[in-house]
Amino acid sequence: MSEHISSSETVATLKLLLIGSSGTGKSCLLARFVDGNFPDDSSATIGVDFKVKVIENEGKKYKLTIWDTAGQERFRTLTSSYYRGAQGVILVYDVSNRDSFNDLQIWLTELDTYCSSKEVVRMIVGNKVDKESSREVSKQEGQEFARKLQTLFVECSAKTKFGVQQAFDELVQQIIDTPSLWQKQATTNVRIQSNTNDVSQEYSGCSC
Repeated sequence: MSEHISSSETVATLKLLLIGSSGTGKSCLLARFVDGNFPDDSSATIGVDFKVKVIENEGKKYKLTIWDTAGQERFRTLTSSYYRGAQGVILVYDVSNRDSFNDLQIWLTELDTYCSSKEVVRMIVGNKVDKESSREVSKQEGQEFARKLQTLFVECSAKTKFGVQQAFDELVQQIIDTPSLWQKQATTNVRIQSNTNDVSQEYSGCSC
């Protein structure tokens, strides 16, 4: 996990979610993006996990808090509250598993139910393109599905790193290009920092 970054050093904190059926590689995508590693242990996420990464865009720093949610049905009630306040959501399916692609509609319904903002940026990601010989969902089919839903779309492989950076870059860029999703929070951070500075100046006078 990245070291703590104070609000004065970042423009805003952006909350991203990874959702999708169990076994689609959400945790591996997160590890590959944040740590640059492909985990040897591919055990299923229990409940919710998250990582932090600070990125720079046009000379400004943004703190990403990326939440990795469990795909199993028994953990669904534990994760619903984590939709609140999200600015970006990545819906992951496995290109070699048609059921995981078909399940996207269930996850989209859940997103519509629990997400507090209708402006939230959505991206559909087809993971595991390294399993090309076992592919069950074509790239064109994924693109068509995303086009109908008016969401972003990327195919990638957490194992080989292909497309992973692109996926997160495109998602974050669209969030940044939608100021209403995060500018209110940024203004609040600046106000808090300003008030803190005022207090510091008030008590920093010479005592001699």
